[in-house]
Amino acid sequence: MKKDFDGFSFSLDGYVAHIEISSGPYNYISTPQARQMADLLLELDSNDQCRVIVLSAKGRVFCAGYDFNEQSDEVVASGDPGTFYAEALRLFDSKKPIVAALQGAAVGAGVGLALVADFRVTCKEARFSVNFNRLGFHPGFGLSVTLPRLVGVQQASLLFYTGRRIDGEEAHRIGLADVLADEADVLKQAFALAEEIAVSAPLAVESTRSTLREGLADEIRKVNQRELDLQRIQLKTADFQEGVAAMAERRLPVFQKR
Repeated sequence: MKKDFDGFSFSLDGYVAHIEISSGPYNYISTPQARQMADLLLELDSNDQCRVIVLSAKGRVFCAGYDFNEQSDEVVASGDPGTFYAEALRLFDSKKPIVAALQGAAVGAGVGLALVADFRVTCKEARFSVNFNRLGFHPGFGLSVTLPRLVGVQQASLLFYTGRRIDGEEAHRIGLADVLADEADVLKQAFALAEEIAVSAPLAVESTRSTLREGLADEIRKVNQRELDLQRIQLKTADFQEGVAAMAERRLPVFQKR
């Protein structure tokens, strides 16, 4: 079973589904993509043939988030990412376990997408950055919940405040990734983990996952409302404009707190 969507494709082989992002060299995620992906996950919830989902991306980048230099981007144009988050947070409602294959960079919303998954397989060549503060605004995508839940408040604070980029080895060391593989074997190892999960009893896996993640989606939505309220203010500041300009010009930003 195979199907193409806007910026990603889907296939189901045996008990393992595969969602592969393919939206260009940087694999930016958009509101339509998030909506279609969430709809697909909802369909898979009632598909007993699917027991596990592998999430990956074509090329050298997993997901670089949103391109803030793209004038057609609805988030930049409106100054309001609320529509995107309304769709993106639906991804957390999935009942099936997800294994993400992170062969390349995950930045900003790309990390948010990676943290929708239960497990992450990566390589030393991959790069991770939650660079919201370096761009001049508050983190979003529920990362205020998902990142500290995974790596602890101290490590999450360090990554948020600095916007620093870490490699796959560091991500694995702090618990951001679960499996460190050779670059050429990332997808293969992700499927191997998915197949291992698929051998277990699906009713037991889904109920155990539900217990472990009880209330998580609701908590993420609640915190995301605060994230969104702050982003709506900060995306209109001069500091945000400076952050975007500095990134485009590959220089350190000079923020004025205005």
